[in-house]
Amino acid sequence: MPDQPAPPDPTHLPGPSPSRRGFLKVAGAIAAGAAATTVGCNPSSAGGRGEAGERRPSRNAGFDRETLAALGEAVLPESLGAAGRAAAVTAFVAWVNGYDPVAEEMHGYGYSDIRYLPPDPAPAWQAQLEGLDLLAQKKRRKPFAQLDLAARRELVTAALDAVPGERLPDPLGASHVAVALMAHWAASPAAWDLALGAQVGTGTCRTLDGVGAKPLPIAGVTA
Repeated sequence: MPDQPAPPDPTHLPGPSPSRRGFLKVAGAIAAGAAATTVGCNPSSAGGRGEAGERRPSRNAGFDRETLAALGEAVLPESLGAAGRAAAVTAFVAWVNGYDPVAEEMHGYGYSDIRYLPPDPAPAWQAQLEGLDLLAQKKRRKPFAQLDLAARRELVTAALDAVPGERLPDPLGASHVAVALMAHWAASPAAWDLALGAQVGTGTCRTLDGVGAKPLPIAGVTA
């Protein structure tokens, strides 16, 4: 297999200053530039697998899908299109539902210490979704999902003013559901492909056939 391509230059999330107000405008560049992890067939990735890669039963994190979908439309890159943003939200929900809190991490031979994954972040993220909806109803007299895109982005930007950090973290380390959603998409093969302008399929299971072939370009994207 060819070496994994070097990640694009990371783009900083705006800090708690007036520049943060413009972060949603460049969310696509931020997310693609911060794609620093891979997902796919790696059994050690945080998801529905524990020690030895055994599958864990899926659960229901209880997300309000309408509100989460509206959030995805507000923070995910517009270049993905409606179908692409919906697919990213669906993948995020599947990842959270398959996550096994405090599961033993995979470790290599020679490691004596046992490490465990973080606790379940879903309850806090669901509470933040509910908070966005309550804020929308108090400020705009409408549920969050019924607001226009500009109004949704205004509320999300205000909510993220108090979120520390200048770069997208690992999804499990995200302190807000909006950041978690962007970070999860940014770690996906689709984000890598968009950032590189080619169908690389980083982190996905592939056969050895055609490994020497140059990745096909993505129409309309220049790497």
